[in-house]
Amino acid sequence: QVQLVESGGGLVQPGGSLRLSCAASGSSIFSRYAMAWYRQAPEKQRELVAAITSGNKANYADSVKGRFTISRDNAKNTVYLEMNSLKPEDTAVYYCCADLGPGTRHYWGQGAQVTVSS
Repeated sequence: QVQLVESGGGLVQPGGSLRLSCAASGSSIFSRYAMAWYRQAPEKQRELVAAITSGNKANYADSVKGRFTISRDNAKNTVYLEMNSLKPEDTAVYYCCADLGPGTRHYWGQGAQVTVSS
């Protein structure tokens, strides 16, 4: 069983930057997990923001391409989301997710609030 804890959220002005971290515990095989960041804005469905495979291949939602970067440090059991050029529409609760592949259980963190506002 994997436990995920997000950190690094907060309030930032438009055009600013934040880095989210997601620390995993409870598993000795973190490097085998595919990791992802999702977000959910008020009254909207949860959406995939970025994902990274166990082989370090990353993909992004069109809305964040060129602004966000997902990375992982397997030695620290941590995945990151570097967010630059933030826009008010990036405001949401950001969730970390882990899974071992299609059809397997998804593990979720508790979420981190990101608010982009002047």
